[in-house]
Amino acid sequence: MIIDLSLPLGEETPTYPGDPAVKIRPWAFIERDGYYMNALKLGEHSGTHVDAPAHFIPGGKTVDEMPLERFMGDALVLDVRGGVGNVKLDEIPDSGYRNRIVLFLTSGRELSPEVALFLVAQGVKAVGTDAMSIGGETVHTILLSAEVPVFENITNLEKLVGKTFTFIAFPLKIEGGSGSPVRAVAVVE
Repeated sequence: MIIDLSLPLGEETPTYPGDPAVKIRPWAFIERDGYYMNALKLGEHSGTHVDAPAHFIPGGKTVDEMPLERFMGDALVLDVRGGVGNVKLDEIPDSGYRNRIVLFLTSGRELSPEVALFLVAQGVKAVGTDAMSIGGETVHTILLSAEVPVFENITNLEKLVGKTFTFIAFPLKIEGGSGSPVRAVAVVE
């Protein structure tokens, strides 16, 4: 079974304050041009997306330089909706993270720097959240300086709590990109 974890991209898609709004304009029509096509205007971090190291790290890898293996793999969902404030270490299990993609079901909470440091030390492959942001500048810097991709605005994570699945979310190959929209999915065993 495949579960879609992506927000639809449209003009109603929420964007991070200060980021460009998503604009979709008809470009060609079948009746007039013989084919249909839209023109898109959006930021790299629109909708469900991934942050590459270059987003916060000077000289960091851009999205087109990251190995594709970093965007897919065995994953787990940690449900931390019951907490208050930033997600703290005592809210998550002590182990089981090496080479896995860890997705946080937060209802908008952000990770603490301590959780980010712990996940890097544990050898995570990538980290993601249902929130608009994984955390502040410090959290981004900790994860991205270790070349841990950060996925944000993931949907439907409540359907995956306690399940074994493969997470797949490939970015567009944007030259010099600090990130990219993704079509994130879970392949449930």
